[in-house]
Amino acid sequence: MLINTKEYLSIVESIKQEIKTVQYKTMQHANTNLLMLYYEIGRIINKHKSWGNKFIDNLSSDLRLTFPDSKGYSSRNLKYMAKFALTYPDREFVQQIVAQIPWGHHIVLLDKISNPEVRIWYIHKTAENGWSRNVLIHQIESNLYQRQVLANKTSNFGHRLPSPQSELAIQTIKDPYIFDFIQLREDMVERDIEQALVHDVTKLLLELGTGFAFLGNQYHLKVGGDDFYLDLLFYNLNLRCYVVIELKTGEFKPEYAGQLNFYLSAVDELLKNDMDNPSIGLLLCKSKNALVAEYSLKDISKPIGVSEYKITSHLPDDLEKQLPSVEDIQNRIK
Repeated sequence: MLINTKEYLSIVESIKQEIKTVQYKTMQHANTNLLMLYYEIGRIINKHKSWGNKFIDNLSSDLRLTFPDSKGYSSRNLKYMAKFALTYPDREFVQQIVAQIPWGHHIVLLDKISNPEVRIWYIHKTAENGWSRNVLIHQIESNLYQRQVLANKTSNFGHRLPSPQSELAIQTIKDPYIFDFIQLREDMVERDIEQALVHDVTKLLLELGTGFAFLGNQYHLKVGGDDFYLDLLFYNLNLRCYVVIELKTGEFKPEYAGQLNFYLSAVDELLKNDMDNPSIGLLLCKSKNALVAEYSLKDISKPIGVSEYKITSHLPDDLEKQLPSVEDIQNRIK
């Protein structure tokens, strides 16, 4: 009997997916077991913390002597276990929520985040997006929580998008966006920044967030015989819609909203299909007057958000060396 090629390939893909699912569950189960072990060790250490650091050093030596192939029982790691157990006193919460991410990620969070609410937010985002330890560090150091949760976001999404897409769109945008992988030049124009973003599109997608698929820059649309070019075009798999991004090197101007509104109408007419949600526009400006942006979007028919962007969040090394330190300034004042 001849094998049906299409059916066979479907079977192969199905089995591959089953294997991947089991592998993930196995890894997740192993991670949970390890974290619960570290949690219990931490609790034991905390019960005997009055014995001092010598107790931890001795415990580390004895454990490593018994388990020479295990690398997790250094004095430093045992101290993290104790801190871990103190930070999350609810064992059930640790098992259900905290254990979603690896131990190395928790060390980063224990070192860098003191606010419990913010720490839990990063745990959820790490599990949701599959961030590596280095990506988590990058997100924390770029103040992702402040930019995505606490930022005063200027958009008309709540009025122009149905629920729950409006809530998800609001949660997706940041203010400001940080493009610190771009080399800053004084004479940069929109096209220079756009090309730099496209050149390192992986980092651009990381900054934009989960679900964005890059479709092109200077994306060509023909409307009424005239040619138009979108700075950046994406499709967001979570929002199920096209996302048009326009870059401006200066301050936000009301006419920018009108231009982007036109682009979104064209995309909805020429690209969007019946399964897609309404397209969303994002204006990235070097600066903005929030009240001017709010008034500009009030009567715009399409869903648009306005955010600032920063090309660099720190001074270049050569420039930083030329500036006096705080101590130098204080000494000069004295």
